[in-house]
Amino acid sequence: MLNDEEKKELKELAKSAELQDDMRLLGKTRYSPFIINGRLDLDRVLIFLTEYNHFINHTAKSFRKIIDNDMRL
Repeated sequence: MLNDEEKKELKELAKSAELQDDMRLLGKTRYSPFIINGRLDLDRVLIFLTEYNHFINHTAKSFRKIIDNDMRL
């Protein structure tokens, strides 16, 4: 937990124009590997998720058909 002095220091720092400019510059250089030409590339997302599941040794569950006569959202 932060004490009162540390909280006050952080609040003053957050108001700093220099810090806000730095954060703005960082935001401009942010990179998302899933965004191509301003659009989300679903193929890249699916490849990432598949590789991540493989990395964490997540075994795929077998498909079970949902048997229900009345399904509503």
